[in-house]
Amino acid sequence: MALRGTSVVRREDEPLLRGQGQFVANVAADAAWDGVAHACYVTSTVAHAEIVGLDVGEARRARGVIDVVTAADVDLPPYPAPSPAFDAAIVRPMLAEGRVRFVGEPVAVVVAETATAAIDAAELVVVDYEALPAFADPEEALSAPALFEGMAEPNVVLRMSMDSGQADFDSCEVVAEVRTVNNRIAPCPLEPRVAASRWADDGRLHHMNAGQGPHPVRAALAKMLGLERDQMRVFSRDVGGSFGAKARPHPEETLLGWLSDRLGRPVMWVPSRSDDMVGLVHGRGQIQYCRIGGTADGRITAFEVRVIQDAGAYGNTGAALPSNIQAMLTGCYDIASLGFSSVSVLTNTTPIGPFRGAGRPEAAAAIERAVDVFAAEVGMDPVEVRRKNFLAPERFPFETQTGMRYDTGAYEAGMDAALEAADYDALRAEQARRRADGDDKLLGIGIATYVERTAGLGRSEYGAVELVEGGRIVGRTGSSPYGQGHHTSWAMLISDRTGVPMDRIDIVHGDTDEVPQGQITGGSRSVQLAGTSIWEASGALVDQARTVAATLLEADPADVTLDTASGAFHVVGTPAVSVDWAAVAQHLAATDGAGGPRLLHAEETFESESPTFPFGTHIAVVEVDRHTGEVELQRLVACDDAGVIVNPLLAEGQVHGGLAHGAAQALYEEFVYDDDGNPLTANFADYPVVSAAEMPFFERVLHVTPTHVNPLGAKGLGEAGSVGSTPAVQNAVIDAVAHLGIRHLDMPLTPQRVWRAITDATAGAA
Repeated sequence: MALRGTSVVRREDEPLLRGQGQFVANVAADAAWDGVAHACYVTSTVAHAEIVGLDVGEARRARGVIDVVTAADVDLPPYPAPSPAFDAAIVRPMLAEGRVRFVGEPVAVVVAETATAAIDAAELVVVDYEALPAFADPEEALSAPALFEGMAEPNVVLRMSMDSGQADFDSCEVVAEVRTVNNRIAPCPLEPRVAASRWADDGRLHHMNAGQGPHPVRAALAKMLGLERDQMRVFSRDVGGSFGAKARPHPEETLLGWLSDRLGRPVMWVPSRSDDMVGLVHGRGQIQYCRIGGTADGRITAFEVRVIQDAGAYGNTGAALPSNIQAMLTGCYDIASLGFSSVSVLTNTTPIGPFRGAGRPEAAAAIERAVDVFAAEVGMDPVEVRRKNFLAPERFPFETQTGMRYDTGAYEAGMDAALEAADYDALRAEQARRRADGDDKLLGIGIATYVERTAGLGRSEYGAVELVEGGRIVGRTGSSPYGQGHHTSWAMLISDRTGVPMDRIDIVHGDTDEVPQGQITGGSRSVQLAGTSIWEASGALVDQARTVAATLLEADPADVTLDTASGAFHVVGTPAVSVDWAAVAQHLAATDGAGGPRLLHAEETFESESPTFPFGTHIAVVEVDRHTGEVELQRLVACDDAGVIVNPLLAEGQVHGGLAHGAAQALYEEFVYDDDGNPLTANFADYPVVSAAEMPFFERVLHVTPTHVNPLGAKGLGEAGSVGSTPAVQNAVIDAVAHLGIRHLDMPLTPQRVWRAITDATAGAA
């Protein structure tokens, strides 16, 4: 029976539920890490200041302390910029040298025998600061003194724009504008940036990481530490979430290998939640100025976006995220004239980095808010405006003006499926009834139709499959999971191709010694790249085993076939006489020269010719209390088309997580600073992380449009939920109060913000 396309329960979960997970913080129990020391970083408590004094004497004398390190002790080059396009004057030291630029920047590191001793001693480090002007608002920072000397343009990390320049609005009958804030949010993975390093008996640096793939981490750390890659082993076991934020090793993690060498013993770092709230990169953080124009009957002919990207203090990868807005500028629509420009700006805040979608949710938010504003301007239902402007299915594959080659798309069909599931006409009728009756519970219906790019960067991945003694199969993957369920999905694919039951298939990931190559798990790339490489390697393994089986069956290999239902080879037409994988393994093991546990081996590095472009429609239904501004998300209907789905159960989990992320940004989450750059939401008491209690039961609609880009027909899905849900929920809340004259509200749509808008709009109405 074929497993692909069926809902197989995750086999990764049992050890996690039993508390048997292998996380970085568990390494102290491993004999190889005997004598591990614990690091605690002293971080800046002010947003911008000169360091005029740094006294570590009392900390050095504290009980259990092994060492205290400051910038003066570190002989490593600065932390490298993510892109050569960034202003070269922006230099980040591993530990602050003379100046701090955001609350949470590491100033010194204490290493002690226990984590408690390190934390206690870190509190004894005395840092004298001389405050400097701080800027938390990127628009203000554009005209503020430069945070680094020698910048080409004060506080500008980089600028980007389309070659075509500005969009042409001269012929538009209707033009509408809207300024939107895509609020800064904290990624909040349950496991923070935990890491550990030790110099092993083999003379290499062994580093355990809680990120998104060991091979890119090895490459980055080796470069920063001045090592060759073969001088390092990096491995990850279980990882408690990341969402993009832990993709790149931070300076604090980089220093662990250096500290281990300095001290001659293993060193582990487990930051606190509060440390990670200001030290781990944040997401989003954009101001978008959108202009949209077209005809009075709803045809959109021009669209332009100007982005101000908050880059934080050092211009992390978040400074480059507006490029994804440019790439996905038009969304699902056929728009003749486009314009785009962006400026990424330094502020005295935590650096911005990639977070679930990494620029694609921001792109969807820009176009989907603009379409709703345009619909209101021309007096049309937002559904009909979208319908009028969709790219037609027969135009695919379609290359946009921004250079994106959309593979397949059925945007109107997907929207219609979502509308039918939501019973859109009935919702509009109920909304009209409530408005006519003056009901205090205001009903809002929001729609967002999106297309996003997956596997956009690093479009290759490694997979290998090998037959071992007893007829078991081992799959090795360069893709390193942190919640996606790869062990289940890859075993399903191998089982489908070979007929070997899943319980006789083992998956190896996350170790540069065990897997020769691999890329980052991010950008919703895993199934279409890593899954395809496993699928293709499994096919090659079957071909190898067929030759061996032919020998045992005394037949020509061309006459031998594999029955995947039973996992046995037989001559075509005579299934009564067969040879299974165990017999193939036994024969190979007994053959002279076979040797070793790996009896057959096939590997594949699948390289995709282009990204894929999943799409969908999300419909949100909200109820707004006229008197309090409280928003209740009552329904969220999601039609996400990601091509062929390997495991519907895992896919549903991915979508549910994305929907929660997106809805939470729209309604609750925002990382807030005061005017002096002090964080006001640096713990879970102040930062409202969403839970199941705030979310409705999500309603999913199945829609499948296979892609031709890979043999599985699969597109990415892990970030889709967060791409469409945010503008859908935002549009729904604005729709609920639109009849009061409210044209736009920025996220998060908190009761206070909504109440103030209602109060201002209705002032004097009585």
